[in-house]
Amino acid sequence: MRLLARGREIRWPRRPLIMGIVNLSVDSFSGDGLADVDSALEKARQCLADGADIIDVGAESARTNRGPISETGEAARLVAFIERWPSVICDRPGALLSINTWRPAVARAALTVGGHLLNDIGGLPTDANARLCAETGAALLLMHSVGEPKVPHTHVGYDDVLARIDEFFAEKIALAECAGLPREALVLDPGIDFAKQRDDNLRIYRELARFAHFQRPILLPISRKTVIGEVLGLPHAADRDAGTVACLVQGMLRGAAIFRVHHVRAAVQAARIVAAVAEA
Repeated sequence: MRLLARGREIRWPRRPLIMGIVNLSVDSFSGDGLADVDSALEKARQCLADGADIIDVGAESARTNRGPISETGEAARLVAFIERWPSVICDRPGALLSINTWRPAVARAALTVGGHLLNDIGGLPTDANARLCAETGAALLLMHSVGEPKVPHTHVGYDDVLARIDEFFAEKIALAECAGLPREALVLDPGIDFAKQRDDNLRIYRELARFAHFQRPILLPISRKTVIGEVLGLPHAADRDAGTVACLVQGMLRGAAIFRVHHVRAAVQAARIVAAVAEA
């Protein structure tokens, strides 16, 4: 299995990739949002120093208790970061940059400047973002959700959450391929906490291997998720890093290829231990 991302090629089997989160927004649910580009660039440098393989930068929080910012404002923040990205990777030229946005106009503005992966939490309602990735050569992350981002979906229920995600991936892969994006440029994300309840999320963790038949890398956005807080009784997101590591271990044992995290150093160390045990 391989991933093609704007002239780069990543092959599996290999150790999982660790994606460090950089929130260029003060509305971050985990309290680590950054108000200015300089601080975001410094955070990216630290994530890479701690072992991150990918930096995922977003300029709008996914929180549903906040209204969306303007497309112009979101694009301006992202473009300012991307233009200075080369200064971040002097010591890690192999690092990838992921652009976290779901709005096509913002994605176009950002990917025109740079970036290897479009992290689209919008569920690909149309083929617009797939066509954009096909044009630029960027990879595309397909995340399962229901309805528009920034809108609460706590009422959503499933007879079989795994079957619904399976159907979703099949539909969206076909949509992306029809838009000209090769399957090898796709990453799949089951969308932990997005339009899902506690037991839905736990079942996804337990049965993640079900999606291996797509032969695409699976990204798990495990970091500080609400489901961790529900299981451990931790209302504050910043207290959930130990639970995040536990989810990483479970994900590795079930075939996840990429993990999106806030605490990069802990994730890298946990991944190395799991890999060492497997290889011993």
